[in-house]
Amino acid sequence: MDQQFPPHGEHKSRLGRRTSVRVALLGSVAALALAGALAGNVGLPHSSFAATAQAETTPNLPVNAFSFADVVNKVRGAVVSIKVKMANVSDADDDQSDMPGLQPGDPLERFFKRFGGQDGIPFEFRRGRPHIMLAQGSGFIISPDGYVVTNDHVVDNATDVTITMDDGETTYHAKVVGTDKKTDLALLKITDGSNFPYVEFSKTMPRIGDWVIAVGNPFGLGGTVTAGIVSARGRDIGSGPYDDYLQIDAPVNRGNSGGPTFNLQGQVVGINTAIYSPTGGSVGIGFDIPADEAQSVIEALKTKGKVTRGWIGVEIQPVTPDIADSLGLKADKGALIADTQPDSPAAKAGVKTGDVILGVDGEPVEGPRELARKIAALGPNAQASLLVWHDGAQKTVSVKLGTLPNDQEAKADTNSGSGNSGYDNFGMALAPADSVPGAGSQGVVITDVDPDGAAAQKGLKVGDVILEAGGKSVANPSDVSNVLSDAKKEGRKAVLLRVKSGDDTHFVALVINPAS
Repeated sequence: MDQQFPPHGEHKSRLGRRTSVRVALLGSVAALALAGALAGNVGLPHSSFAATAQAETTPNLPVNAFSFADVVNKVRGAVVSIKVKMANVSDADDDQSDMPGLQPGDPLERFFKRFGGQDGIPFEFRRGRPHIMLAQGSGFIISPDGYVVTNDHVVDNATDVTITMDDGETTYHAKVVGTDKKTDLALLKITDGSNFPYVEFSKTMPRIGDWVIAVGNPFGLGGTVTAGIVSARGRDIGSGPYDDYLQIDAPVNRGNSGGPTFNLQGQVVGINTAIYSPTGGSVGIGFDIPADEAQSVIEALKTKGKVTRGWIGVEIQPVTPDIADSLGLKADKGALIADTQPDSPAAKAGVKTGDVILGVDGEPVEGPRELARKIAALGPNAQASLLVWHDGAQKTVSVKLGTLPNDQEAKADTNSGSGNSGYDNFGMALAPADSVPGAGSQGVVITDVDPDGAAAQKGLKVGDVILEAGGKSVANPSDVSNVLSDAKKEGRKAVLLRVKSGDDTHFVALVINPAS
């Protein structure tokens, strides 16, 4: 069942786009859209729920009793609440000429002045007014001069940032030093004051089962402490190519975004960024950006104001068992090159579509995510040695990395046409691409798919264009038929199809001799 999550203010979740299991960002506690000016806070009085200064040591505590109190007392002064104002103003001027088609003295003008919104302007015609939005999250200070770490989605489009200390009363203004959307991290700098309490990142990663303590500002109530264990490592929740989250079961909720998770030594092991929840509240599945990943990003934001990553210019996908068999690989590991961009570092180094990258600088690559992280971490202009599977053999390729450009959105194309060639054995009908409007001039377009056939089971759909079959370019349905027929006679289990779906190009291993 598709799990639904409540809206989080004006923040739109960037997670969970690739899976029906959605993941909720934790950042916004309250978001208001007010015409003209800020009308004030809503909800429970802050004074009733402000965090206390420092918890006192419980007297007469038994010697063998286990408590997190000492760790909490050590770190909580560095954990802060972050309040953000964001203004969104349209391009139109703010005047009553926004009422279209009304001349002075028009009866409708008198009607709107009497019954319209503020200043007599009807709400649907009110343009150019500033809409001030509020958002709230958590963060933590990492240096005595006031650098603060939080999530990008907490301060996205911020015009004013206020830091509230653990006592619930002391506030400071802060500026945004830099943000990184790919890892959902942001670095702030308190603009006044000095000698702040701060915490440090852990130099070692926690083990699965280790105790952790999450500190933050859930629902705007003030400093809150929860405890749990590390449930898993290396989680991919569909937020981007660098997903490598810690999963923790310490309760975290909306407003905890950007807050730290500590080990028992009081060192930051992760940064709260998302939860899985059908209700918006904690169900014991939270996701943290690991400290080792965060440190390199934060250092880049501090020194450069942005993060630059290495880039080789390829589209990659996992190597499935069927793909491994069709390429002659012994194991389903590595990253398959679905497409190589023209004039990219990979193309200049001779890496081609259909190659599989098995290693980088002597270290094995398990899959696409690992390759993306390794290349990104090397940085622009670095020289990388790639172990590549090409035409049934391994070879080593030297690549000078470029700079990762801004992301481009790929749009799906569902154009289809009537086919003129049935292909019942695999549950799809084919036609030359140049004979179907919108399909392009290269390859063979799929014009019909049997939902119970082998093609549908592999994700092929109407409008997809087969560019290659078995490493050979195809222009007619008979070209595909011949390749599949030859492979079947040779006893091969699958044939690799290179498929263009909208703006995306990838490989599909079509099984032709299923194992009995």
